[in-house]
Amino acid sequence: MTLAIIHTRAGLGLEAPEVQVEVHLANGLPGMTLVGLPEAAVKESRERVRSALVNAGFDFPNTRRITLNLAPADLPKEGGRFDLPIALGLLVASEQVPPEALAHVESAGELALDGRLRPVTGVLPLALAARAAGRRLIVPRANADEAALAGDLEVLPADHLLEVVAHLLGQAPIAPHRLSRPAARADHGADLIDVRGQHQARRALEVAAAGGHNLLLAGPPGTGKTMLASRLPGILPPLSEDEALEVAAIRSVSGLPLREQWGRRPFRAPHHTASAVALVGGGAKPRPGEISLAHHGVLFLDEFPEFSRHVLEVMREPMESGQIHIARASHERRYPARFQLVAAMNPCPCGHLGDPRNRCQCTAAQIQRYQARLSGPLLDRIDLQVEVPALPPEQLTSRAVGEPSAVVRERVIAARQRQWTRGALNAHLAGRELEAACGLEAGDRAWLAGVLERLRLSARAYHRVLRVALTLADLAGAQRPRREQLIEAIGYRQLDRMLKG
Repeated sequence: MTLAIIHTRAGLGLEAPEVQVEVHLANGLPGMTLVGLPEAAVKESRERVRSALVNAGFDFPNTRRITLNLAPADLPKEGGRFDLPIALGLLVASEQVPPEALAHVESAGELALDGRLRPVTGVLPLALAARAAGRRLIVPRANADEAALAGDLEVLPADHLLEVVAHLLGQAPIAPHRLSRPAARADHGADLIDVRGQHQARRALEVAAAGGHNLLLAGPPGTGKTMLASRLPGILPPLSEDEALEVAAIRSVSGLPLREQWGRRPFRAPHHTASAVALVGGGAKPRPGEISLAHHGVLFLDEFPEFSRHVLEVMREPMESGQIHIARASHERRYPARFQLVAAMNPCPCGHLGDPRNRCQCTAAQIQRYQARLSGPLLDRIDLQVEVPALPPEQLTSRAVGEPSAVVRERVIAARQRQWTRGALNAHLAGRELEAACGLEAGDRAWLAGVLERLRLSARAYHRVLRVALTLADLAGAQRPRREQLIEAIGYRQLDRMLKG
């Protein structure tokens, strides 16, 4: 047989489109041609495959004209994952391996010059696609655990090309890799019981967790803003199976470890010097940014105004849509980005505005410039804006403790269950569905209109108030928000009014 077709897959963000490696041996001037829009690492596979086959003891068709086609031709091919499929295609085309042995098999892996298999990135999306296609998957042993996370898929791990060929020839079958998915970790991280005082901030944290709302904490240094933010993942519900797979797939294409993080809510805290590409993703070869790595988890931005204004503004669209679309001249990627934003900031450049223990040294102009770094449209997208004041010494030294995270988490789970009966978390409800879910009485509606007018809140802020009020009602076990929930929800917008002057 002079023509072989081997199944594999490319990496296109979180997608893994099928690629057919077509190998043709013909008479003519000896040589090897690789076509199908390969990038540099794929073009170099010709030399890796040649050396791997020769060093493993196989016959390389040196006297034939070899044409390798990676179809479809208009799909970019990147990385070393095509080494193993190309090697198997050459073996089938030169009649060293029967073609029927690879009829229902996909493969991926990089080859060392001696035939050893090296791991590649992005195996989980590939495994999920292979499972959907009903095929078995051959991967390097180092990728076997990751591929097995796909569930109902026959994963065949190998350390060397010789093992793969022996399996295909029926000489030494490879046992399918069996791995029960790791259980979600019982350790929920830092506990709320460690937080002293700050009752309003703790309440806002619970509301944010219950409704999926974004949260801004503002206060002097050392008041517990970072401590509060780090405890948000601990009061969020466990990830569902589908959510855990989505989080793992993002980590897979980013080359990050999966097993120890399985089932845990992501918590990402980039430094304020991070670029727009680092935060939202992109680059010459588009990769997920911090907002995608925080998918189904928490993105914590400390020193919020210190981030470049351009960096913060590029987050506005993903905060609304829950995804990021990266377009380049030759690349286009979509990554999910349904994260909860928790931001922390000082009230002024020196940090002591409103601190009774320290006198603020900033001028009015300095304070205005500092607060103006946060645009009105960005603040409108943050549902909860809370002041975190300096604690008096008696609260810091008190032995009184608040509720532990486990107790708060139970209330959060109960509130979210009420929301799922409506079809979505409150933070993601659209205008018509939100109005119907709130069902405000005429008196409350008129009262709210007057308050919004006096506070000069935008239409987007109005819907944010309704979403938070609905979450407060869910926490209270009420069917509809009442006046007390509306008052509390508006209280979480006071900082918004102050920052916008």
